[in-house]
Amino acid sequence: MNVRFFRTRSAKTGEIVWWFGGGYDLTPYYPTIQECVDWHRAAKSVCENHFDTAFYQKLKQWCDDYFFIKHRNSARGIGGIFFDDLNTPDFDTTFAFVRDVGESFIGAYQPIVLTRKDEAYTEEQRQFQLYRRGRYVEFNLVYDRGTLFGLQSGGRVESILMSMPPLVRFDYDWQNSPESSESKLESEFLVPKDWANVNVG
Repeated sequence: MNVRFFRTRSAKTGEIVWWFGGGYDLTPYYPTIQECVDWHRAAKSVCENHFDTAFYQKLKQWCDDYFFIKHRNSARGIGGIFFDDLNTPDFDTTFAFVRDVGESFIGAYQPIVLTRKDEAYTEEQRQFQLYRRGRYVEFNLVYDRGTLFGLQSGGRVESILMSMPPLVRFDYDWQNSPESSESKLESEFLVPKDWANVNVG
């Protein structure tokens, strides 16, 4: 989850220029359908509260497209919403939306943590988590615009790489058992879906 605000002055006109960016996405390792649906319904709700369903669809698609690891032909996670250069229709409306994006993240993520925090896990699951974290690292170092801009502009490297997981593993040609939960993550979850409208009843 990340939201940001930029304000600068045009060198040509002297006019103040501003915009917001940000959003949130989820990168699960052992997800449930209900978690994915609830996650996207929270994102859809915040968009509809300020704009409309079409706005949610636009930001969802932007997220699906952005957080895609092209060299793996795979999504990084189950998506969410993503936006940049947002400055319409006016500052107050846009700021209210961005503020509520931050608030809705808490409502979307906290139930997952509270439900899962005491679950037992195996050493095999831990190793799979570390392996999947490698995909997060790959995305950040190869595609993430903020990381690339920071490194290319001579920023403080330690600060730029703070979002990297402290432990990760890379395994050559990792293969999961075909019917395993690990395989289902790739085939059933890490593909773009209209999660907000999936019927889980």
